[in-house]
Order: sequence, then C-alpha cells, then structure tokens
Amino acid sequence: MTAPIEATGSEAEAQPEAVLAGIDRKAIQGRSLGQIAWLRLKRDKVAMAGGIMVVLLILMAVVGPFLVSDPDQPHTDLIDPTLSRPKTGIMHSGISADHWFGVDLPAGRDIFARIVHGAQYSLLISFLATMLAVVIGVTLGVIAGYFGGWVDTIIARAMDIFLAFPLLLFAIALVGVFPYSAFGLSGNGLRVAFLIFVIGFFSWPYIGRIIRGQTLSLREREFVDAARSMGARAPYILFRELLPNLWAPILVYATLMIPTNIIFEASLSFLGVGIIPPTPSWGGMMNEAKEVYEVAPHFMFFPGMAIFITVLAFNLFGDGLRDALDPRSSR
Repeated sequence: MTAPIEATGSEAEAQPEAVLAGIDRKAIQGRSLGQIAWLRLKRDKVAMAGGIMVVLLILMAVVGPFLVSDPDQPHTDLIDPTLSRPKTGIMHSGISADHWFGVDLPAGRDIFARIVHGAQYSLLISFLATMLAVVIGVTLGVIAGYFGGWVDTIIARAMDIFLAFPLLLFAIALVGVFPYSAFGLSGNGLRVAFLIFVIGFFSWPYIGRIIRGQTLSLREREFVDAARSMGARAPYILFRELLPNLWAPILVYATLMIPTNIIFEASLSFLGVGIIPPTPSWGGMMNEAKEVYEVAPHFMFFPGMAIFITVLAFNLFGDGLRDALDPRSSR
C-alpha cells in the first residue's frame, strides 16, 4: 500500500475560494428579459437592417419636410409643352442634382420633395391608427379573456361583426357622405382624423383576438391565483398582473399592423378618398401617375418604391422582434 501524498507549503494553504478568486474575480451578473431579447435581436442582421431603415424613415418624416423644397412648387420650365414630358434627365424624367427623383407631370413638381412630405401623412396616420386599434383591442381582449362567460360572448361576437365589414368599401361610402368640415376641423385635418378613426376603430379585432387568447391561458397561471388569494380585485389583476405579461405580443403585433395600415391608407388615397390633393401622399401620387405612366414611368415608380421599402422594413423588424421576444424560438 502506498502512503498518501501530503500537501506541503502553499498547496496546503490554498483554499477553494482563493482558487476561484484567482480564476475570475468578476462577479456573475444576471440579465433581464429585456437584455436577453436585445441580444437575440442584435444577432438577427436582417431585423436590425429593417429597424435601422424604420428609424431613418421616421427621421425623414419628422425632419425631412424642413429640408426639402416646397412640394407644390411647379417647374413648368422643365416640361416640354409639345411632347408633354420633362425636357432633361434619364429617359426624360427630369432627374438632376436639384431634382433627385425627377419631376411629375404636368406641373413639374419635385417628386422627391413630395415623397418626403407624403411620408409624414402615411406614417402619422398608420402610427395613430395602430395606437387606437391597440388600445381598444388590448382592453377588450384582456377583459373578454379574463372574465369569460357572457362578457366574453358579447365581445367575441362584436369582433366577428367588425371583421365581417368590407372595410375598404365602408370607408369609401363614409367619405361620400362626410361633410367638408366638422368637429372644428376642415380639409385635410378632418380627413386625417377620419382616416385614423376608420382604420384604427375597425382594426382592433385583429389584435383583440390574439390578446384574448393569451389572456385565456394566463388567467389560469399561479401568479393570478396568488393575487386572487391575497384579495386583489379584477382591475388590479388585469393591469398589474396580466397586462405586463402581454407586452411581447402587443409590441410584435403592433409592429406588424403598421405596414398593413400604411398600405390601407395608400389604397384609400389612390382611390381618391384619402388625403385631399394637392397635398402629397404616396397613394395619391400613384393615382396621379396612372394617367401619364407611359411617358413618365418614374412618376409611379418612386412612390411605389417608397411604399414597398417602408412596408418591407417594418415587416422585417417585426419578424425579428417576434423571434427575439419568443423564448421558444430556435434562433
């Protein structure tokens, strides 16, 4: 039998704490759910590219109108009166250092300036309409999912009724009978408020159904039972226990609703029931371009690309945000 080896010197004095401290003196730091989601989002390069594009579009809508020329200023000197098309530029588009996207027909207004100004209306209407839909949908969805019974039945049937509305035809019909001035507003101010109300008020069932389904599963969780056992009333449980656990689906679905509302606003303007001309809007510009696209295809191309890039950026960012906030995601 061999004798045990005895530790001598510094080896005998070494303690586990000292060894661990020698390996790494930095304390272990925890991460919040928000930090984990941000790290997951940063790894998604496509989503980050979409997010950067969204930020740039918002900056363009807020700051851009102060940096570009008057969108309604005509440049008739750039239009050939005989051929009814711009005199210069690639394919007679009027593109130059002063007019990056060329000029429109027949007035010769700067297309880039009109797209920048149109971004204000498109993003403003879509953001505010989405906020209205989220507030109504989340409130009714949480109430329906938590209380159940006849409350859930009434709200669920209301969702079905709103979803059955042909929203595009309904909006066109409302514009036809809507006065030019009302509630202290007139012109485009009233039209913007009308579009926000129509789009937001009739879009809430989409997010309401999702929040209702999430609430149905959350109301059976232990933390809700614990709040009830401690005597918490329904408003406290709804807004202090359930709502904080619903922020992830709310943020994701709101991000994905914005591009849908942008397309809807552009569709209404294209059909002539959106922003009142000559105020620029992307859909309205495409409506004006349909008469001259054969001789000036750039007039339809640039506002169409503005809609396409904006919708794509929001969709990419929304998809990445959904993956980052979903703990079951494989990414």
